[in-house]
Amino acid sequence: MNSPVSQFNLQQDVCLQAFNTLSLPARAEYFCVINDLKQLDQALGFAKDKQLKITPLGEGSNLVLAGDIKGLVIVINLKGKEYKQLDSDRVQVAFAAGENWHDSVAYCLQQGFYGLENLALIPGTVGAAPIQNIGAYGVELSDFFVSLTAVEIATGELLQLTAKDCEFAYRSSIFKQSALDKYIIVSVCFQLSTVPNINADYPVLKTELKGAKPTPDLLFETVCRIRQSKLPDPAQIPNVGSFFKNPVVPTSQVNTLLSDYPTMPNYPQSQNLSKIPAAWLIEHCGYKGHRQGNVGVHDKQALVLVNFQGDGAELLALAKRIEEDVMAKFAIQLEIEPRIYGDYL
Repeated sequence: MNSPVSQFNLQQDVCLQAFNTLSLPARAEYFCVINDLKQLDQALGFAKDKQLKITPLGEGSNLVLAGDIKGLVIVINLKGKEYKQLDSDRVQVAFAAGENWHDSVAYCLQQGFYGLENLALIPGTVGAAPIQNIGAYGVELSDFFVSLTAVEIATGELLQLTAKDCEFAYRSSIFKQSALDKYIIVSVCFQLSTVPNINADYPVLKTELKGAKPTPDLLFETVCRIRQSKLPDPAQIPNVGSFFKNPVVPTSQVNTLLSDYPTMPNYPQSQNLSKIPAAWLIEHCGYKGHRQGNVGVHDKQALVLVNFQGDGAELLALAKRIEEDVMAKFAIQLEIEPRIYGDYL
């Protein structure tokens, strides 16, 4: 039973099923929703006094709750946005961490601030986006990132981190590496263009646009249509979107695989490395549309694992089986993209 025990609406033993898009039924030992920095300071103080581990959540769209969460789970619900014109062609836009990512992309487009259109309809919050360095259709968040403001959990101090500080890489950042669990992001600033900034070179965009001269609005609509046709709505079918990263492997290995699989898609990343779509590898191991107990693989997109009222242990068991089969067939190690939380074997 949930019982408020603090002025910042602290609760105990809270089910997190509604706070993760996989709808996994883990529980939080302590739980609160933070609406301003004062509440965040109070929450950090409570956790420090009780020596509790802190787990910040946004919309729960890039995590797997493999078991119950000990310590304090903090849902970051900070809201707000502002912008300033730098010159006739450039603008900086800052969003509070709890703002919905897709709504923020749409807001920028409505204001005539361009560049983020390729990242439309990616689930989650603005604050979670830098952690993952989200990307889609040839664009990454880091392409437009200026800085972020974060609270250092250990001290409660507000800090500003630049792009260099964040050490962005493919689907990664310092927040997934050396700064893991050290900060809570409270706002993010981007630099965008007031002149249309079109990036439509990604193959599927070229196909969908069919040679038309794209506008930012058309690009935004096309990206939304592609994502909606391929990816299930978490509100209808619980999922976290892409479950595995696209592996980057030596080009020599790609060339060897192409002799057996001449239609295998691959994308050069450098002179010696190429990216292979994880979805293709998984589909060619026979998992597209596969169901294993109460979890499965989406029937339209093999990169998406879905939940049919299962739990985190079941989902990770399926993921492990997929990893093992891809390794056995292609000698490629898949890496899970969402972060795994909770006690599990």
